[in-house]
Amino acid sequence: MAETVRSEIEIAAPQATVFAFLTDPDKIMRWLASKATVEPHPGGIYLVDVGGKSLARGEFTEVIPVHRLAYSFGWEGRENVPPGSTLIEIDLVEKEGGGTLLRLTHSGLPDEAERASHEKGWSHYMRRLAIAAAGGDPGPDTMA
Repeated sequence: MAETVRSEIEIAAPQATVFAFLTDPDKIMRWLASKATVEPHPGGIYLVDVGGKSLARGEFTEVIPVHRLAYSFGWEGRENVPPGSTLIEIDLVEKEGGGTLLRLTHSGLPDEAERASHEKGWSHYMRRLAIAAAGGDPGPDTMA
């Protein structure tokens, strides 16, 4: 049975800023990747090199600027979670008084071990995203 990761984080930045940190390669490299190629439109590529060790690949399936992203996801060279084998959905909700609530759902993971691993990774990288999008420096990536 497929496993799912669900996570939320409040970010002290407007939706448009958070959306840019999820779709602009230069901004993605500030919190997640050493290299990034993204084409944020349905059918566009999602290719992110996490720490120079793991290459994530997928394709955007839904893009609603400043509100929602969905893309297939998986890892090059990993049989358990191959490219495009899972689905990431990100919703950005404007918070009263400013800021953004990011809701992430990562579905289609093959087993509990992969769910736990991806949950740990998302928790780490969502905290880094929150710092970067709010204008801070998340520092060196300790997971990379």
